[in-house]
Amino acid sequence: MTSTSRLVAVAAGALSLSVLLTGCSSTLVPGQASPAGPAISDVAPGDFPITGAAETEVDVTMRNALADLDAYWKAQFPDVYGEDFPSLTGGYYSVDPNDVDESLYPEGAIGCGADPREVEQNAFYCPPGASGVNDDSISYDRDYLQELAGEFGGFLPALVAAHEFGHAVQGRVGYPAGNASINTETQADCFAGAWTRWVADGNSSHQTIRSTDLDDLLRGYQLLRDPVGTAADNEQAHGSYFDRVSAVQEGYDGGPAACRDNYEGDRRFTQAEFTEENGGASGGDAEPEALVQLIEDSFPTYYEDSFPSDLGTEFSAPTISPFEGTAPSCEGVSPEADVYFCAADDTVGYDVTDLADPAYSDIGDYAVLTAVAIPYGLAAREQLGLSTDDQDAIRSATCQAGAFSGAALNGEIAVTDDQGQVVSRLTISPGDFDEAVQFLLSYGKDPRVFPDVSLSGFQLVDVFRTGYLQGLTACGLS
Repeated sequence: MTSTSRLVAVAAGALSLSVLLTGCSSTLVPGQASPAGPAISDVAPGDFPITGAAETEVDVTMRNALADLDAYWKAQFPDVYGEDFPSLTGGYYSVDPNDVDESLYPEGAIGCGADPREVEQNAFYCPPGASGVNDDSISYDRDYLQELAGEFGGFLPALVAAHEFGHAVQGRVGYPAGNASINTETQADCFAGAWTRWVADGNSSHQTIRSTDLDDLLRGYQLLRDPVGTAADNEQAHGSYFDRVSAVQEGYDGGPAACRDNYEGDRRFTQAEFTEENGGASGGDAEPEALVQLIEDSFPTYYEDSFPSDLGTEFSAPTISPFEGTAPSCEGVSPEADVYFCAADDTVGYDVTDLADPAYSDIGDYAVLTAVAIPYGLAAREQLGLSTDDQDAIRSATCQAGAFSGAALNGEIAVTDDQGQVVSRLTISPGDFDEAVQFLLSYGKDPRVFPDVSLSGFQLVDVFRTGYLQGLTACGLS
């Protein structure tokens, strides 16, 4: 592990930074704090000093968040770890790397004795004993965090603060799974998610969060993932997009105790290196023509195997029918629909022109596969006599998409020929789960793809995660 724990991955060099642009139960998505909650106010600069702060909008946000986090962990730490939480001793440091006044910083340095310019486009926690200069501290680039806030909402800098505070927790109790970087970073994401739920429940004196903010938070995390194809055991690995948002949601759902308990060496991550077997030669995307055949082969195979073993009943595969422009006529199906399940003729359809082609181009091949998985999951529910047009149905179908993806990641979806011989297996490429998240966040509010059943992108990603972790039996099919 490096001496500092950072929000994004560290490039070669001690302090060189890089911005990485590259159960099926309903999750609560609250609005702002309830009237019964505490009044929301800004923390006075003198009550919580941040060295170098210019009192910009993001400095105010970070002070509010950091003061909040200190209070949160003082309340949570005794229950979770059985001891009191000591406040950070090394301070907090705000920097605009393009306009540095070194006289503002003790000995001209920020956390770990670093030059203030070295926090450019980043934030980091410096653990106790790392350098002897400004250790046990948090430093951040306020200009960069303001950019993130402008694009992904004002709460994202607060989540950055919560992630770094998660590293401060680790600095007091130890790091998970033998200090493996990916476990350490995603556990800090989990701690950040636990605090976010505390804010969402109206417990904060200085922060609020709306349901739309949660979707923006997940979108912003795409900037903070490792480059696709990074090995999970890389010494500076932070996790794939899916790994990181999954960790945030785990903390949001399960609280800090779940973050404490679930980050040992056997934790499963979707991040992986490219190999010849998992699509390295093609960059992970199947050719469009091959993708059509893959869809037609893999879904029937998965459900015909899984229904008997998981649900104790047989499955009859619906017809998969691509179309262009206007959905075929079927009772209850809008002509404007880009995906549909038609119970009358047991058909799953998807629009090649208006959905598959742009989703493939803008996101990747697994976005198309995820799109088809939703109506296919509705077809599965129809066979079981379950609803296909309400919130339970959409949660279930999205969960099934996650279960399908988990089976594919494990190499469990075999394609056979007419004689029943295995001819291939569906292979998950690095970045495929990230594409599923992007699809759910990008299309989750599009009525041509998902009916308006009052589910947020945050909730859709969460039930997808449930299916991935727990399988088909967690998807409301019994």
